[in-house]
Amino acid sequence: MLIGKLATRALRRQNLILHRTIVTKPELKQLDTSAAAAVPPDVDPINEPRNPIGGARIHFTNPEDAIEVFVDGYPVKIPKGMTVLQACEVAGVDIPRFCYHNRLSIAGNCRMCLVEVEKSPKPVASCAMPALPGMKIKTDTPIAKKAREGVMEFLLMNHPLDCPICDQGGECDLQDQSMAFGSDRGRFTEVKRSVVDKNLGPLVKTVMTRCIQCTRCVRFASEIAGVQDLGVLGRGSGEEIGTYVERLMTSELSGNVIDICPVGALTSKPFAFKARNWELKGTETIDVTDAVGSNIRIDSRGPEVMRILPRLNEVIYCLMAMLELLFEVCLNRDAWEVWLIEAITALGILTLEDINEEWISDKTRFFYDGLKRQRLNDPMIRGADGRFKAVNWRDALAVIAEIALQAKPSEIVGIAGKLSDAESMMALKDLLNRLGSNNVWCEGLSNAPNADLRSGYIMNSGIAGLENADVFLLVGTQPRVEAAMVNARIRKTVRATGAKVAYIGPPTDINYDHQHLGTGPETLLEIAEGRHPFFSTISNAKKPAIIVGAGVFDREDKDAIFAAVDTIAKNGNVIRPDWNGYNVLLHSAAQAAALDLGLVPESSKSIESAKFVYLMGADDVDLDKIPSDAFVVYQGHHGDRAVYRANVILPSSAFSEKEGTYENTEGCTQQTLPAVPTVGDARDDWKIIRALSEVAGLRLPYDSVRAIRSRISTVAPNLVKVDEREPASFGPELKPESKGKISPTPFEASVANFYMTDSITRASKIMAQCSATLLKK
Repeated sequence: MLIGKLATRALRRQNLILHRTIVTKPELKQLDTSAAAAVPPDVDPINEPRNPIGGARIHFTNPEDAIEVFVDGYPVKIPKGMTVLQACEVAGVDIPRFCYHNRLSIAGNCRMCLVEVEKSPKPVASCAMPALPGMKIKTDTPIAKKAREGVMEFLLMNHPLDCPICDQGGECDLQDQSMAFGSDRGRFTEVKRSVVDKNLGPLVKTVMTRCIQCTRCVRFASEIAGVQDLGVLGRGSGEEIGTYVERLMTSELSGNVIDICPVGALTSKPFAFKARNWELKGTETIDVTDAVGSNIRIDSRGPEVMRILPRLNEVIYCLMAMLELLFEVCLNRDAWEVWLIEAITALGILTLEDINEEWISDKTRFFYDGLKRQRLNDPMIRGADGRFKAVNWRDALAVIAEIALQAKPSEIVGIAGKLSDAESMMALKDLLNRLGSNNVWCEGLSNAPNADLRSGYIMNSGIAGLENADVFLLVGTQPRVEAAMVNARIRKTVRATGAKVAYIGPPTDINYDHQHLGTGPETLLEIAEGRHPFFSTISNAKKPAIIVGAGVFDREDKDAIFAAVDTIAKNGNVIRPDWNGYNVLLHSAAQAAALDLGLVPESSKSIESAKFVYLMGADDVDLDKIPSDAFVVYQGHHGDRAVYRANVILPSSAFSEKEGTYENTEGCTQQTLPAVPTVGDARDDWKIIRALSEVAGLRLPYDSVRAIRSRISTVAPNLVKVDEREPASFGPELKPESKGKISPTPFEASVANFYMTDSITRASKIMAQCSATLLKK
């Protein structure tokens, strides 16, 4: 919502009138005359094109379904079924609201969105009123203003004066709207009511006396998160939001209620009393704790990350910002913007896809305190007594180069961690290739998966494309803990269209209707051979989707399992020219780029005979497989598990401190931006490897980010196309036939602890609290 702009506009209008009344120029004393003279004679103020609010856009699937309504005299065409509020947004009129949210069901209980409709005896709630052909809507009449003023007076009747101590201060919808639409005084002198605060867990802080009963949190919990933890208790003045029984909010998306709460009733518990929003610097970047690549904004103050919020990643907002700058001096700027957007959308040039909509998981939102704990500050070398000693970069790199040059090429191994960016993995692969070794891979891909065809390891339908599927088959994956935003998208599809979901894997908690077919690959083989009843469900579906978990890569029978999935996709019409429902859900942010760059080991057992092991942020490697006489280099930003086995430690920058390229599970390339400075003497990963290559006399041919990205473009051109999703060129039909047999071993859970999956989240105190309280049986 653009409530802040709305309030600014209202104040600006008042200041403008006040300014005109005290000017002594005769031609400006007549307000109506001067206002009319300010408008060019060839511009119609009513029919002048307007910008839709918040990038609102409409799409007519059938031109015959279009109806025309008039908003403050301005004609606008909208599809049938749209509400009055949505029509006003398309017409460029921002309607105040508290309970309405465009991704939640309509409640209509705040009454702040009242507008006047011609022939209606009283103001109507625009969020719940469907627009009718020829309807004349008036949003700026004295009746509508008085109605909103009265509603605001009722809302403030019991609202405490907590603004100076409220964490929502400065970004509160109630503050903005009371300033723009409220009265300067209230008539209620009764004692304000008070409500007991609820304990929702370690993430969400509650001050329920501030609650205005908009029920956004209740609708989000039941519709988006899929948990029935919140509800409305009581009636009248005794009405309040809470849990029916004393319990915590256990959803992995619970932190989103903080964003959608229009007042300070639900705020961030870890962020409480830490900073005001105007003290923070926002940096738009992406999340790297899973393979989704959720779009986030990091708010920092000085060298410290203070909080993480979601952001919309729709391309239209970037285009609007560019056009505003481009046509700043143009009189008909709005007309140009509307025309260009309509033209580009009609031509299909502009794709308006989003990854995480406007939600993020609790792990993404609250792991930030791990960025300042257990950090590695200086290069260190383990001495003869087993203790680490801080040294300078020159000495550390010299020791590593000497050992690496002495090792045989077949005994050199490099492993990239879950959080590695494409630049660092490219540099690591080039360095090991110059040392004569090709045993380099990414965590979770040590079993030599097939990286020849991109269609075999990305989500071909796209995350947003899952909404078009009508049947889902989940194979060895638990999306709720592996990729919470993908799970939210599947749940959204199931609720909206009634899509059928079948699951093959260990028993797990899935928050939507599904059918558990079995726990092992034998069930998958039955479906592939047409002996299972669910095969007919896939065959009769219009757009079936298969989602295979990345945990299958770790199985010895992975080729046979993927062969069975390929058979189902072929016989079930899963892959067609207009639809590709063959999907693989990866676990970490580095895996897709690693497979694109060819980080696949020559042998899955090469680490067992290695003498020189280079761990680049790899903390989940089975350290017991590394020989005791091997020389281990650990390059990373946190002192996690692998540090205890390292001989040399090289400190690197975290994702929030560098510019890096990542590819998410659907094949969309995105980049992180530095939000805070690096810690201590840490350096970017690719710069460390580049310096090591020079010390070893094997200088890599790039000295800048642009140069290394040029090198990446020769290996994987899709990794330099930022914010674009490159579809796979070939399908699984080109795979060689697998001769292996499926093992009867059941599928296992790939993620044991949702809140602790990498070195940053394991260092987070907040994630430790969540793991101790929310995962407690």
